[in-house]
Amino acid sequence: MKAQIVTIKRDTTVYFTEGNNPEDYLGYVKKKVLWIIAGMILIIILFVYSISVGAISIPPMEVIQTLLGQAPNQKWDTVIWEIRLPQALTAIVAGIGLSVAGVAMQSILRNPLASPFTLGVSSAGAFGAAVAIVIFGAGQMHNSAADAIVISNPYVTTVMAFLFCLLATGVILAISHLKGVSPEAMILTGVAITSLFSAGIMFLQYFATDGQLAAVVFWTFGDVSRANWQQLAIMTLVVAAGTLYFIANRWNYNAIDAGDETAKGLGVAVERVRLVGMVVATLIAAVIVTFLGIIGFVGLVCPHMVRRIIGDDQRFLIPGSCVMGAILLLASDTVARLILAPYILPVAVLTAFMGAPLFIYLIIRGYRR
Repeated sequence: MKAQIVTIKRDTTVYFTEGNNPEDYLGYVKKKVLWIIAGMILIIILFVYSISVGAISIPPMEVIQTLLGQAPNQKWDTVIWEIRLPQALTAIVAGIGLSVAGVAMQSILRNPLASPFTLGVSSAGAFGAAVAIVIFGAGQMHNSAADAIVISNPYVTTVMAFLFCLLATGVILAISHLKGVSPEAMILTGVAITSLFSAGIMFLQYFATDGQLAAVVFWTFGDVSRANWQQLAIMTLVVAAGTLYFIANRWNYNAIDAGDETAKGLGVAVERVRLVGMVVATLIAAVIVTFLGIIGFVGLVCPHMVRRIIGDDQRFLIPGSCVMGAILLLASDTVARLILAPYILPVAVLTAFMGAPLFIYLIIRGYRR
């Protein structure tokens, strides 16, 4: 007898509940794993291509040889190691971080529209970073385009961004505990939080000096090119630790997806898992916002793209979202450098153009249900 496939809910993962043919289940898992592996291979291809293109074109084979320490031509060393390599790696790390934070928030809050950007967490972090720049002098404005703004004290900036992200997260968690709160109401709360902290940023800008004002305005243009090796190391450490935490709790999130009562019946400490998960997602968003500015919709778009392909089983959805986030942000950054060459667009411009239509579609789809 073949295994019976039971659909738990619309557009979600199917689970095998009975039958004696394990090959069907292994084939079901194999397709998802192969998709994730194919995505990782695509990341490597995009990575090499991203480093090879720009104002100065570098043959892909020479890029690979340079990265392996066998550079045939030393003239590319500065371009690759000091400019394009950290930018490409930052795009991958930031894409993974924003995506995993988004998929975790969507599962924890059981809200398909949740992400650091739509819930106002990114705006709260932006306000905290603006406070650090204007009040504590953590940001400096320079004349060169390569380093127009430098975070002179990343630790103070990260702490301030994290504290305000945590404040916004506390509001979201408090409202999520209210009975009868719809996903639309949660998003409206995110709009209100975004408006509040945007007003706070404008208030700081009004009293800022010319240099501080320019630094804050330039900083809000989310871009992966501004991170140096030290900042990349900090982001990598935080994103890696947070991603491992979410992967370790994949079964807990699967249980929460079935409902709080079901999760509690399975022995999941729902409140603790929800609180710690939101704090970890907030930390990831805070660090990325601190160093790169606001990059919107990546945490919203990528999990939904992956759900359409491999379902919402957290065992595959979390790593799949990480892969998709890296692909999307790395490809967006590459296009941003080429679309108006020699001018370079901030990557946040492209992610907003892609994310806004999907966001509107998800809202309309929700109301139609």
